[in-house]
Amino acid sequence: MTPSRIHRLTLTHFRNYRAGGLETAADLVALVGANGAGKTNCIEAISFLSPGRGLRRATLEDVADNQGDGSWAVSAQVEGALGLATLGTGIEPPRADSAVTRRCRIDREPVGSASAFGDHIRMVWLTPAMDGLFMGAASERRRFFDRLVLAIDSEHSGRINALERSLRSRNRLLETRNYDDHWCDAIERETAELAVAVAATRGQTAARLTGMLNARAQASAFPSARIALDGWMENALLTETATSVEDRYRQILRDNRPRDAIAGRTTDGPHLTDLQVIYAPKSMPARDASTGEQKALLIGLVLAHASLVAEMTGIVPLLLLDEVVAHLDPSRRAALFDELKKLGAQVWLTGADPAAFAEIGAGGEVFDVESGRVSARR
Repeated sequence: MTPSRIHRLTLTHFRNYRAGGLETAADLVALVGANGAGKTNCIEAISFLSPGRGLRRATLEDVADNQGDGSWAVSAQVEGALGLATLGTGIEPPRADSAVTRRCRIDREPVGSASAFGDHIRMVWLTPAMDGLFMGAASERRRFFDRLVLAIDSEHSGRINALERSLRSRNRLLETRNYDDHWCDAIERETAELAVAVAATRGQTAARLTGMLNARAQASAFPSARIALDGWMENALLTETATSVEDRYRQILRDNRPRDAIAGRTTDGPHLTDLQVIYAPKSMPARDASTGEQKALLIGLVLAHASLVAEMTGIVPLLLLDEVVAHLDPSRRAALFDELKKLGAQVWLTGADPAAFAEIGAGGEVFDVESGRVSARR
């Protein structure tokens, strides 16, 4: 399997980095510094070298240096499935007469979208914002799971975006008092096709991730999870053909037009699916586990997913772990470093306390981050 690695990272007008970056040959890259120094900003920049809106789900304008002209750029020399390549993304200075468009390049040649980066590297991340995942809204768990799917299938976000556009078109049409049934039929046909495509990919990923979680249950120091998708369409596709599920959903959409028109939204479909997670050691819902158990469960879930990405794509994903080690006791921290080494991934970690990275070993490198500047620790 080919590991995803970054050898050189360059940031221009990204968050608090006017011009910065680093070079590394390490397997474990630790970014150490005070709160607000720019540690998370650095790995957020890396996360933009994948489809989507990065690990903070920020808008394109939000990540620009507020003292610049509104433009920003991230570039990295990577080693991945197709060998060495330079990936770059960013925006040009915004103009009043045009929408902000993210530009993506591979070896300085334009590509259609960030999905093309998936041919070179894959990545998985874990951030403090995910700590409340099991207690939060279904939309957050759904978004988390879709991110897991996206690391395996780089086209997944495109299908989700297309489904959301189709749902918005249907909702707008239903706002019209005397909407055209034929036009509504056409939109619902498109909606049903996209919905089944999204649900099928989710269901396949959930089944495979379950297998990986089971395989790792005894070998990992982190607790295992049992997962299931709470969505009728994903579950129906396990036993029914895509065509029959698509026909059923199209009929549901037609029958629900009056109710959806009143609600102002589509009240049934995979855009409402939830992810159910069980803390396997105690056979209880993850939301009922302690804060520490939830954190350990989430780490175990992300490690299992990283192994699944490697198995299914042949590309060992890059891992971005933001403020993870600070919440682990010394024994579990050592276990995490050990599992990361076995995975064979390049891992980027952040933390405020240098002592937390004392055991990363000879394959690791520690960088000091201060006010948007990165320097190798001597």
